[in-house]
Amino acid sequence: ALKALNVDEFGLDDMDNRILMAIIEKFKGGPVEITTIATAVGEEPGTIEEVYEPFLIQEGFMQRTARGREVTAKAYEHLGKIRPGSAGTLFS
Repeated sequence: ALKALNVDEFGLDDMDNRILMAIIEKFKGGPVEITTIATAVGEEPGTIEEVYEPFLIQEGFMQRTARGREVTAKAYEHLGKIRPGSAGTLFS
């Protein structure tokens, strides 16, 4: 049933993944304000804040800071993205 709704093994649907991907690809992982995220994914800020954000925070994919929303290392890993500054160096 979850596959029919495009829900992945972490319980994230298409919009959850679009939100995380937008923060990573367009805003370098954050911090970014909710209205900016909403514009990037074509959703109302209130909907993101009330529907999507609580689950993403609870599951450890996003965090709220004084400067805005940021994705966590778990979000980068889930989406198969390399976190800036986490790439190995020549001697590590």
